[in-house]
Order: sequence, then C-alpha cells, then structure tokens
Amino acid sequence: MRVSIFGTGYVGLVQGAVLADVGHDVMCVDIDQAKVAALQVGQVPIHEPGLQPMVQANQAAGRLRFTTDAAQGVAHGALIFLAVGTPPDEDGSADLQHVLAVARTIAQHMTQPKIIVNKSTVPVGTGDLVESILRGHGISDDRFDVVSNPEFLREGSAVDDLMNPDRIVIGSDSTHAVERMKALYAPFNRNRDKIVMMDV
Repeated sequence: MRVSIFGTGYVGLVQGAVLADVGHDVMCVDIDQAKVAALQVGQVPIHEPGLQPMVQANQAAGRLRFTTDAAQGVAHGALIFLAVGTPPDEDGSADLQHVLAVARTIAQHMTQPKIIVNKSTVPVGTGDLVESILRGHGISDDRFDVVSNPEFLREGSAVDDLMNPDRIVIGSDSTHAVERMKALYAPFNRNRDKIVMMDV
C-alpha cells in the first residue's frame, strides 16, 4: 500500500520504517530540511535499537523515501499519517497547531480520495477538527475518511513494539477505511486478533 507519513520524529520515523519493512511503499515528509537531508543518506537522528539498519535497508529496496515536498507527500499516499509533535501548552493541553497545519496542507494538495490517520498524541475531538478543516476547503465527505490510530511505543523497544503490538486501535465509522487499515496492519496481526475497533 502507498503510505505517506507527515513528521519524522520518534513516532513517524519508526512507523515509516516498520511499514516499509513489511512491504508497504512509504514516503516520510518533514519541514526540517537538515533532518530530511540526513535521513536521505541513511543517518537516523534518534537512537533506537534496530532502526538505522531498517531505514537503510528499506531505502536501498526503494520502499522508504524522505522529502520536504508536502505536495509530493500528499500525492503519494492513499493513507496519510499525521505523526507530528503535539507539545503541551502552558495549561498542559496538547498544542494541535502542527496537526491542524498538516490537515490544511493535505486539503490544499489532495486531488484523490484519502484516508487521513491521526497517529499523533491528541485529545478526543481532534478527528472532528481535521474533518472540519477538510470540509472548510471544499472537500466533500465522500473524498476522505479520518481515522484515529494511537501509538503505544516505549523508547528503547519502539521497533519491536510496532512489529509485535499488543493491540492495534482503529477508530473509524467508515467500513472502507477500517478495511484499508486492517490490510495495512495485516502483517502484524497474523497470530491473533489484535485489532480493537471503536469510533473516532
């Protein structure tokens, strides 16, 4: 499957590498030009066991690419993951400016139907905000689905946590989006049903 991931921080980079490693065609997008330039030559900015060789192997195989070109990222992925930072505001709530900025970027560039997957750590209701941004750009409901898919990663074992998850949470009211998400995660769900379904 063709997947784009916006954000090459801890969550986005590990997610991208692991999805590429099971055969998906992944493009990671970031606004940090220096970080993207380093990743393009296989230099991983975080220390996580097994991550750097996985990134390098999947780059060599052509399944994992990095870019600063947001339009290219939107065009590439049938599924687009939001994996940008949500640092706490002064009052402790999550700062959603980066998530909402990516939603606007997707809305500006999308020309085909997309499944937009919230992977960032966000509060309940963020899916509705993303949907409202897309609608505000004139995109009809039949052109997109928004899915919640929270991450459960531990530093030091993030690669293994994604390769061997205890559970895979999919929040969506769309049968089409759920089936696509199940197909995406099928390589990680072979031994038992790890998928937990709920609404957005």
